[in-house]
Amino acid sequence: MNKIGNLFKGDKGIWTVFLFLCLISVVEVFSASSTLTYKTHNYLGPLIYHSGTILVGVLVAIVTLNIPCRYFKLLTPVMLFISYATLLWVLLWGESINGANRVIQLPGFTFQPSEIAKGTMVLTAAQILSAMQREDGSGSDPTAMKYILWLSVPAVLLIGLENLSTAVLLFGVIYLMMFFARVPMKQIGKLTGVLVLFAAIFLGLVFGLGSMDKQAEQELADLKAGVKTEQVSRQEKTEKNAFEKLTHRFGTWRNRLLKPGKPKDPKDYKVDDKNYQVTHANLAIASSGVIGKGPGNSVERDYLPQAFSDFIYAIIIEETGIIGAIAVVFLYVILLFRAARIAGRCENNFPAFLVLGLALLLVFQAAINMAVAVDFGIVTGQPLPLVSKGGTSTIVNCAYIGVILSVSRSAKKLKPVKEPTN
Repeated sequence: MNKIGNLFKGDKGIWTVFLFLCLISVVEVFSASSTLTYKTHNYLGPLIYHSGTILVGVLVAIVTLNIPCRYFKLLTPVMLFISYATLLWVLLWGESINGANRVIQLPGFTFQPSEIAKGTMVLTAAQILSAMQREDGSGSDPTAMKYILWLSVPAVLLIGLENLSTAVLLFGVIYLMMFFARVPMKQIGKLTGVLVLFAAIFLGLVFGLGSMDKQAEQELADLKAGVKTEQVSRQEKTEKNAFEKLTHRFGTWRNRLLKPGKPKDPKDYKVDDKNYQVTHANLAIASSGVIGKGPGNSVERDYLPQAFSDFIYAIIIEETGIIGAIAVVFLYVILLFRAARIAGRCENNFPAFLVLGLALLLVFQAAINMAVAVDFGIVTGQPLPLVSKGGTSTIVNCAYIGVILSVSRSAKKLKPVKEPTN
């Protein structure tokens, strides 16, 4: 028993949440992988693959928690180089998934550079914010924000070209880290104004250039119909292709923002290509009840293309009901509160900022995924951390848990303050 206890060192609350999420993941991914089973004609294949990924993730967490927190600082330059190199690689030569270059294909496996970049940017921000705290305890030095923006904004932009939701998630976490590290409010206010301005410009470009997809569809239709189109020079084609590489996701973002409203009468609810996923997710939730249909009894898993990933929360609700839905939310809430408690016990700023940033990254991503599944947000393609089927994302998220556990080992317990005696 002592050997097992030594293996699972660190905060017991974090371990409990982590293992429960892993268990839910194995059960629900196996249940939601009916489409993969049908395609591969292998009933146990998805279960074995995902269980193996979870096992590797747990081992990564155990290895990571045994690394003293001070050594994470030494990894920052190396991780920055790896992150930027792989982000450029995937942008230029990456494999396309759902119309976006997001993964790098290597012999035997693929991985998503954005998953590594997220943790790297949080690590970088934590190190800068901790190193530039004022000696008088009044907060961060004004130059801290400049260094963070110089190092993180290029990565956010590279990620955003192919995966906007991940870029927004990452920058939102870094923004909150600067707020909690008490970066001067004047700087926070200026940054907020700039973000609002850029958001307005971005929306204008998306709604303006996103409609160009219709023109491309019309040209394709004319080509199929035998209608002659105007000849375009090779130089013009090259320029157009370069422009399309930067704007090819605009149409997708525009369609997601222009989400059609729900019909008042359920009889008018139509399943079409524009709301196919959301409709079947709604059907899964509506048919769940209080206790659900039971694990393995989902119906909508056969209709949802990403039932084991983006919409796995809808399958969880369908099979476990409202009770299961609340339980999953409760696990992520516990994770956030335990991480905040660990951060509060840290004597140094770096581990406190690092734990807080990684916890916010996991919990905010979970909140986005669950909001999309219950039709309370724009479809983003964010998986449910530690639950959805994944390779790189699952293992990297387990590494984040390992880092939090590593910090929890070194964080001292709060001692009760003794009242002065007369």
